[in-house]
Amino acid sequence: MADQDARSGEDKRPTEIPVLRWEEPPEGPVLVLLDQTRLPIEEVELVCTDPAGLVEAIRSLAVRGAPLLGVAGAYGVALAAVRGFEVEEAAAALAGARPTAVNLAVGVRRAQAAHQEALARTGDAGQAASAALAAARAVHEEDARASARMAAHGLALLDELLPAGGHRVLTHCNSGSLVSGGEGTAFAVALAAHREGRLRRLWVDETRPLLQGARLTAYEAARNDMAYTLLTDSAAGSLFAAGEVDAVLVGADRIAADGSVANKVGSYPLAVLARYHHVPFIVVAPVTTVDPHTPDGASIEVEQRPGYEVTEVTAPQVPVAGAGGGIPVAPLGTQAYNPAFDVTPPELVTAIVTEEGVVSPVTSEALAELCARSRQVTIS
Repeated sequence: MADQDARSGEDKRPTEIPVLRWEEPPEGPVLVLLDQTRLPIEEVELVCTDPAGLVEAIRSLAVRGAPLLGVAGAYGVALAAVRGFEVEEAAAALAGARPTAVNLAVGVRRAQAAHQEALARTGDAGQAASAALAAARAVHEEDARASARMAAHGLALLDELLPAGGHRVLTHCNSGSLVSGGEGTAFAVALAAHREGRLRRLWVDETRPLLQGARLTAYEAARNDMAYTLLTDSAAGSLFAAGEVDAVLVGADRIAADGSVANKVGSYPLAVLARYHHVPFIVVAPVTTVDPHTPDGASIEVEQRPGYEVTEVTAPQVPVAGAGGGIPVAPLGTQAYNPAFDVTPPELVTAIVTEEGVVSPVTSEALAELCARSRQVTIS
């Protein structure tokens, strides 16, 4: 896997961030990713020529966000098939690269199933590889369409809950074009409100320890000329107390069958604050994020990340001295607790917005009905 400079974004519309694409140069097909660890200082692309390179990109968060991980996972299976790697082995490695984000495994399984079916039917490795690639492209296109529908449903819900308009929305982590084949999940709702002239302020949690809000959401908000303000995660409570937040919008990496939501760590405290201050807490995610095989929040595997992400900070183009490649901010040998996600119970979630509609109140029965309806739509 190698770096190359990305093309300048000056000649593209703001939302057309080249986050992921499949290319077929003379030397063979590759998956090209915008390296999100280098944002917002520079736009640099990673070129993945093999599944192992993509697994590393996923683990390092060069590519991230539940919906986009599903897209990347599907393309990873196609990359393995087209380039002659062992597909089953590659699929297992890709699906396990980040355990909490269910979309990753869903995307991998879909391309893997297409490959297996074509291989069994034709016995031709080339046709099987083409089938895997077609499945990956379908996942990509469907995610873009789902993003647009979630934005529409989410904006309608905001307008219903907040008829006075002038929405002041707080968001956590990053949930825009950088995590999606389209314009995102929660961020896409805020962007839709902005375009309709109904977003008064986007409050952006910095999202410690890796600053996805400061580095990525602020980057996307600035590109779209949105009115936004960055705040430390610990300042959110004072915003609620001052009456400056009308709604909270977050994405999700996995939604259990009972409606428990796993999202970037720091989301659960926001849900508690929102409930105390009578502010809607809204989760925006595609139906593929709902995992009927995970019965409840306690059953969600929460990814534990390296402690150096907490004990060090990383700044692109700055000399580093820490074990993890960052600038130490804690004494040597400090132990750190660093879960990537936390889980919000359904009773704290006002609504879950999907491309198939809104679930509110959030119950296991309502989620099951939504998933069944989604399968019927897909089949038809």
